[in-house]
Amino acid sequence: MTQQERIAVYIDGSNTFFKLRSLDIGLENLIHFDYRGLATWLAHGRSIVDCRYYVGVVRAEVGNTKAQALREEQQRLFAHLTSPAQSFVIQKGYLIKSGGRYHEKGVDVELAVDLLVGAYEDVYDTAILISSDSDLVPAVKKARSLSKKIEHIGFASHPAFALQRHSNISRFLIKEEVDPFVAKKEKE
Repeated sequence: MTQQERIAVYIDGSNTFFKLRSLDIGLENLIHFDYRGLATWLAHGRSIVDCRYYVGVVRAEVGNTKAQALREEQQRLFAHLTSPAQSFVIQKGYLIKSGGRYHEKGVDVELAVDLLVGAYEDVYDTAILISSDSDLVPAVKKARSLSKKIEHIGFASHPAFALQRHSNISRFLIKEEVDPFVAKKEKE
């Protein structure tokens, strides 16, 4: 009897959110997206052993009502992702303010470490990587050298050619493919 292929799904949260929004699918709130449904669809009947979502944590600055509202929204997202229906592990980086803008730090490193630890510890046979960040190429190359398969999932509107070039399989999602994973009430 052959063992079913084991799949790990790693989602670069902020990267994916902005790419989803650019598809004009009517997604304004991340808690109205079925991440588990997308992961299951991408796995095509293979066994999902791990689902992780990577994101920088918003700090609720005292006196900053916008930051506090963003943090509350992010906490709702975390509750959604960790709910039994979604069953994701959240890997948290942090945000720093530089030049008047916030930038994520530590998120790519967390994702790269999990990709490599999973490869070295034989957690998965194939990792489905939903990201457009070419900083992940060295980790992808190393995981592949350890006989792991990498399926890069990007977005047709913003292709990541470096990840495409170094993955076993690469595909770009289009609006019609992700639209079914947006909650109906979000679309209305």
